[in-house]
Amino acid sequence: MEVLDTPLPDLKQIRLKVINDTRGFFVERFHEQKFAALGLPTHFAQDNHSHSHPRVLRGLHAQHTPPQGKLVGVLHGRIWDVAVDVRPHSVTFGQHYAAELSAENGLLLWIPPGFAHGFCVLGETPADMLYKVTAPYQPGGEAGIRFDDPALAIPWPVVDPILSDRDRALPGWEEYRANPPAWR
Repeated sequence: MEVLDTPLPDLKQIRLKVINDTRGFFVERFHEQKFAALGLPTHFAQDNHSHSHPRVLRGLHAQHTPPQGKLVGVLHGRIWDVAVDVRPHSVTFGQHYAAELSAENGLLLWIPPGFAHGFCVLGETPADMLYKVTAPYQPGGEAGIRFDDPALAIPWPVVDPILSDRDRALPGWEEYRANPPAWR
């Protein structure tokens, strides 16, 4: 297991050791002692599993009350995973980081509280994403930003994505910037 810094402070990419043989592969996705030794969180309050069809795009979502960090990875398929720094006092406020995550490449992202998160499914195969969160979901404590806001300039690699009505109605970046939530 190797932790890699990204250009955004506190956002980490984690490269897992994937052991392949003729039967398939084995990977250790979480190990409390190893995570602690690497400076990663070790307490998670909830596990979530998202199954998404090709061209589905989810996000950008963030939970500020209580603040929620996410450890995200893919069990099947491929996704383009995006994190946007939405912490108003951060030097990288409004900047994003994106990476392809798949079962085969052994990558996870640690997305700390204060980041909005979204992803889209790559290719023609559905994707199963597993993510551990540091706080339980609270509907009244969430915020969101439109995935395609030009001010964010996120290069989504999907044309005509499938969105939920909720994600289609999210506010733009300027509206978020004008009234950001209090990150506790």
